[in-house]
Amino acid sequence: MRTLIGAVAAMLLISTAAAFAGQTEGLIKKVDKDTLTLTLDDGKSYKLNAETDLDALQPGMDIVIAFDVTNGENVVTDMQLPDSDAN
Repeated sequence: MRTLIGAVAAMLLISTAAAFAGQTEGLIKKVDKDTLTLTLDDGKSYKLNAETDLDALQPGMDIVIAFDVTNGENVVTDMQLPDSDAN
């Protein structure tokens, strides 16, 4: 019985965490290298990973972002930039 209760509690915790994930797309408005923050044209900000190549992110670029909400911050988990090989 304890195993069942533990399994149910774990499932509830996992499903709660998943509710805080999201995806968005838009144009980059600003890249703040000091705070590792990306702001889109809708005014929402997203925290970047320290390993992110900030020089590859330029204002005006179209971007798709997957993010998690952690401690009230939108933290980027994945992003897709325009294909630089497109003609």
